[in-house]
Amino acid sequence: MTETRRDRAVLLVNLGTPSAPTASALRPWLAEFLGDERVIDIRPRWWWWMILHGVILRLRPARSARAYRAVWLPEGSPLQVLSEKLSQAVSEALAGDTASPRVVLAMRYGQPSVADTIAQLSRDGVRKLLVLPLYPQYSATSTGSVIDAVADAMKRLRWPPEIRTINDYHTHPAWLDALADSVAAHWQTHGRGERLLLSFHGIPERYVRLGDPYLGHCHATAVALRERLGVTEAEAPLSFQSRVGREPWLQPYTDETVRKLAGEGVRTLDVICPGFAVDCLETLEEIAIQNDGFFREAGGEHLRYVPALNASPAHAQALATLIRDYTQDW
Repeated sequence: MTETRRDRAVLLVNLGTPSAPTASALRPWLAEFLGDERVIDIRPRWWWWMILHGVILRLRPARSARAYRAVWLPEGSPLQVLSEKLSQAVSEALAGDTASPRVVLAMRYGQPSVADTIAQLSRDGVRKLLVLPLYPQYSATSTGSVIDAVADAMKRLRWPPEIRTINDYHTHPAWLDALADSVAAHWQTHGRGERLLLSFHGIPERYVRLGDPYLGHCHATAVALRERLGVTEAEAPLSFQSRVGREPWLQPYTDETVRKLAGEGVRTLDVICPGFAVDCLETLEEIAIQNDGFFREAGGEHLRYVPALNASPAHAQALATLIRDYTQDW
């Protein structure tokens, strides 16, 4: 029988979620999320604070709550439920290893928090900690913010554990194989759409000009995925979703792209979101509901969302392989 090393742990970190699909639950969660300078870096900060608390947090919680209610599961938020299942699946995938590390889950915003989780691991005697943000492509707005939260948590500890961080895995072979296999399985079951749209979460263009490597990581993932599927860029174009505010974000925009494809005569469109480890509001509501509507309004017939890898055995095994790569000398 293998034994779990109690002094070694893997911390999976995802974005986080409100505790309920209500305006009252959304308000503090959005305040934490949109108050993160990594996410919104408008200066001076007092000016952004006035906009956030004076306008956005008065209007957006109710609108966001309606979107969350459209995808909320009986067990809770899709992101929370599926992240917990993925964490358990990764733990099971590592269970056959000699002295496998513990696998725990934390959220960057909301609960369980990064700070509380790391503090508990420290009390439990963890001396080596691998941090794996569940963002395949690095961005300061996502992985960078997780690193900030981990660093802040370390400041509170008298004796911090040794830390290793996986910054990205956007071209890791095992993860790409799992992603490609999920598309192939979708095609085998439902037939192949006329296009496969690769929709990534967007960030402001300005962030890339300041040095964020996210755009390059997204394109690298797209190129590698196309190669595995044997499709061209024209057959599997790339786009960016979830933009907010008035400044330019990475383009082309997903909503404009699905309308354009429908206008060009595409009737069946498959969409996959390679930047999301598990399904969440941005995939289940924004893509499968909102953009499905945009596609149909523009003349399309079927927008078929290819689910995230979620807690599939292939995903769990891919992340377990990644973890072994970073902990083999432990």
